[in-house]
Amino acid sequence: MTEPALPPAYDPADAAQRWTQAWVEADVFRADPAAPGEPYSIVIPPPNVTGRLHMGHALNNTIQDVLIRYKRMDGFNVLWVPGTDHAGIATQWVVRRQLEARGIDMFELGREAFLEEVWAWVEQTRPAIRGQLERLGVSADWSRERFTLDPALQDAVTEHFVRLHEQGLVYRGERLVNWDCVDQTAVSDLEVEYRKDAKGQTVLEEGELFSFAYPLSDGSGEIVVATTRAETMLGDTAVAVHPDDPRYTHLIGRTVRHPFVDREIPIVGDAVLVDPAFGTGAVKITPAHDFNDFEVAKRHDLPMINILERDGRLNAQGGRFAGLDRAEAREAVKAALDELGLHRGVQEHQLAIGRSQRSGAVIEPMLSTQWFVTMPPLAGPALAAVEQGFTTFHPRTWENTYFSWMRDIRDWCISRQLWWGHRIPAWTCAACGELHVARQAPEACRVCDHAVLDQDPDVLDTWFSSALWPFSTMGWPHRTDDLARYYPGAVLVTAFDIIFFWVARMIVAGTHLMGSVPFRDVYIHALIRDEHRQKMSKTKGNVVDPLSVIDERGADAFRFTLMALAAQGRDIVWDPKRIDDSQRFVMKMWQSLRFCFLVGEGYDPEAPMEPGVYEDWIRARTAEATGRVREALDGYAFNEAARELHAFVWGEYCAWYLELAKTTLYDDGASPARRNATQHALFTTMRAIVRLAHPLMPFLTEEIWSRLPGTQGFVTTAPFPREEEFGGADPQVLAEVARVQGAITAVRNLRGEMQIAPRVRLQLLVGDADLRALLQRHAAAMAFGDLAGCSVEALGERPATAATVVIDGVACLVPLEGIVDVAAEVERLRSEIAKGTKDVAQLEGRLGNEAFVARAPAEVVQDFQDKLDAARTRLELLRANLAMLTDAP
Repeated sequence: MTEPALPPAYDPADAAQRWTQAWVEADVFRADPAAPGEPYSIVIPPPNVTGRLHMGHALNNTIQDVLIRYKRMDGFNVLWVPGTDHAGIATQWVVRRQLEARGIDMFELGREAFLEEVWAWVEQTRPAIRGQLERLGVSADWSRERFTLDPALQDAVTEHFVRLHEQGLVYRGERLVNWDCVDQTAVSDLEVEYRKDAKGQTVLEEGELFSFAYPLSDGSGEIVVATTRAETMLGDTAVAVHPDDPRYTHLIGRTVRHPFVDREIPIVGDAVLVDPAFGTGAVKITPAHDFNDFEVAKRHDLPMINILERDGRLNAQGGRFAGLDRAEAREAVKAALDELGLHRGVQEHQLAIGRSQRSGAVIEPMLSTQWFVTMPPLAGPALAAVEQGFTTFHPRTWENTYFSWMRDIRDWCISRQLWWGHRIPAWTCAACGELHVARQAPEACRVCDHAVLDQDPDVLDTWFSSALWPFSTMGWPHRTDDLARYYPGAVLVTAFDIIFFWVARMIVAGTHLMGSVPFRDVYIHALIRDEHRQKMSKTKGNVVDPLSVIDERGADAFRFTLMALAAQGRDIVWDPKRIDDSQRFVMKMWQSLRFCFLVGEGYDPEAPMEPGVYEDWIRARTAEATGRVREALDGYAFNEAARELHAFVWGEYCAWYLELAKTTLYDDGASPARRNATQHALFTTMRAIVRLAHPLMPFLTEEIWSRLPGTQGFVTTAPFPREEEFGGADPQVLAEVARVQGAITAVRNLRGEMQIAPRVRLQLLVGDADLRALLQRHAAAMAFGDLAGCSVEALGERPATAATVVIDGVACLVPLEGIVDVAAEVERLRSEIAKGTKDVAQLEGRLGNEAFVARAPAEVVQDFQDKLDAARTRLELLRANLAMLTDAP
C-alpha cells in the first residue's frame, strides 16, 4: 500500500466546504418514503428569518444532527425536515426599523408595499440561514425545506382555523388582552416578560400606590381607593368592597360621583376580589384595563369602558385628558385630583411590571375584539397523551412544567394586529355585517348576496402556524406518502422556554387533527452560560458567536465541545479551554491516521495474518466502546457519548494500541504475517473509530474515511458499528493485557514522580514467579521506550536504594542507585508535601464553610470538591514516594 499525500495538519474549513458540496451533489440526505428501514424523522425547530444563528441554535441543531446521522448510519429510514419561521412580530419589527432608517413610515407606505419589502428581505435571509446551518454540518433533506408562509403551509393554517371554527372552538369576542402600545398589537401571556434576577426570580420594581377619594353621590361622605395607574380611574365603572366588611356594608348599592366624567359609579360587594385587610378595603374597578376587574365586571354586569387608543394615548372616554399619552395622563390625573382636594396620599410600592417580549413596552391590559381558541377541550387529550406515556420528556422533570400549564390553561388569543403573517380567513359583509369564515374568499354574502366583503385585517399568532409544523411540513391536510411514513416524529429537540409557546401547542394540534402525538420524545436541552455561569446577553457583552468559533476552531471541534458539555438537566458552562481540548482531540485523530500510513507500507488485507494478543485486545475494546457509545446516544446522553469516544480513541487506541503495535512494526524480526495483522488492526480500528465519531464530527471523519484503505462511498451512509461485528472478547486476553498495562503504568508513574527521563533504562525486579513470567512474555512492550523502558528480572537481594511499585497487588522494586539523587529527591518531596498539605487545608476550610456551601451554585461546590479530592490523592502519592526513599512516615 502506498502512503497517500496526507497534509501534516487537518484543515477544517477546507474539509467542511468540500464535503458539504459533495453531500449535496450526491443528494445523500434526501429521504425516500418507499425505502426500507424503520422510519425515524425529526422536524427542525424552525429558526426565525430575522437573523444570525446563536449558540442556542448551534446546540439544538448539533444535537439533532448527531441523532439523524447516527440513525441514518444505523439503517433507519431517516427524514430531517429543515425550514424557517416567518416570525410575525419579530420580522415586521426588523423591516419596519430598516424602513425608518431610510426615512420611510410603514403606515404611509401601506400594507401591500410593506409586505413586498418584507418578502424581499426574507428572500435574502433564508438562504443565509441555510448556509449557516450547513457550516455547522446539518445533514437535513434540503429538498423538503419549508417556510411557514409557503403556499402549502398557508393552506394548512387556513384549514386548521376553519375546522376549529366549524367545531365551535374558534370564536371572536371582546376580551381583555395584553396590549403592546409600541407594536400596537395584542400579545399572549407567554410573550409578556418580567425582569429577573441572576437566579431567574421575578424582580419587583419601585412604584407608588396613589390614594384618592370618590365622593358619595349624595354628598354624605367619601370612599378612598388606591391605584398604581391613576389614569385608569377614567375607566372606572365600580368600587368594590367586601360584603362582610362592617365599614362598608351600608354603602353597597349606593353610588359615588366620578370627578372628571359625567358618570355615577355603583359600590358593589365582592368577596372574591376584595381583601378587607389590604389598604382601605375598597378597590376601584376598571374592567377594560385590569384582568381581575374584568372578572368582577362579569360577575356584577358592569359596563366596560376602554380609555386607550392603539398607541397608548387616551381616547375620547378620557374627557379632558384625551390625546395624552398614558404616562402623561397619569401625572395629569394625579395633579387634577390634588387640585380638587381628593388626593389622599402616596406610598412607596413594589410591583412586577410586565413588558412586551419584542418591543420592551410596558404591557397595558386592554379591552379589545380578538379571535380566540377555546383551549380546555383541546388540552384534555394532549394532557392525557403525556400522562399515559405516548410522549416522554427528557429529562422527565420537565413534564411537571407541561402538566402545570396544561391543567390551568386559558383560552388562547390568536389574532395579532400585524401585517406580516397568516391573514385570518374571515370576511365581513359590507352591507349587513354577516361574518364569513371560509377556506376561500366568498364571492358574495350568504345572507344578503352583497358582493363586497372585507377580510379581517389581522393576522394569526405565529405559534398558531408553528403548532402544525410536525405535519404541515409533510403535506397535511392532504394524505401524503411522507405523512404515512414519517409521522409521528421520533423526537423534538428544543429549549425549556418554549414548552408553553410551542411544544404544548404542537401536541394539542397533533392529538386533535392527526389523532396522535407529533413526536414520541421531547429532549429539552440546557441553557448555555458563559464561563462565569452568567446567561449570555448582548447587554452583558458575553455572547459567543458560533459562526466565529467555527471560523477559528472548525465545526468538528465546536460540535464535539457542545456534545461533551451537553449533560441532561444541567446548564452548559461555555469554557474556551474545553474547545482547546477538542481541537487537540481532532488533531490526535488526524495524527493517528498519519501514523497508520507511516507504518502501513506493505499492508495487504488479502495476505496472511497472524494476529497477536494486542490485536485481540483492541478488537474487544472496540466492541465495548461501541456498546457504550450506542447506549449513550440511545439515551440522549450526548456528553457520555463524547466522553466514551474520547476515552477510547485517546486513552486506548492512541495511548495503548499504537504504542503496543510499534513492538511489532519496529521489530525487524517480526514475520510478514505478524506485521500485516498489526497493520490490519490499525486500519480496521481506525475505520470503526471514524464511524463511531461521525455523528459528532462529520467533516473530520468524512475526510479520514475518504483516505482509509478498504472504504467506499461516504462514511455518512456507512453502517454504524455494532458490537457483534468485532466478534466475542476473550476474558483471558483482556485480563492479561490489563496486567501488562498496570505494570507499564506503575513504572511510568514512578518516572513521572521522580522525574526520571524516558531515555534512562530501568530494571523491574519481580519476586512473584507468575507475574514475572507474564511480564517477560511481554518483554518487548516493557522495554519499549515510550512505554515502560525497563527490563523484567527476578528479585534477588534487595538493592540499597530502590523504589517500590505495586503491580496487580505484588510489590516490585526498581533500583535507583545512580539514577536518582536520593537526598535531593527527598528534599523535593518534603517541599511538595508541605505545599500539598496547605492546599488541602485551604480547600477543606472552604468546603467546611456552611455559608459558602449554602450560597454557591451546586456546580461551584462540586468543582471545589473535585479539587479537594485531587489534592488529597496527590498528597497521598507524594507521601508514598517519600516512604519509598526514607524511613519517614
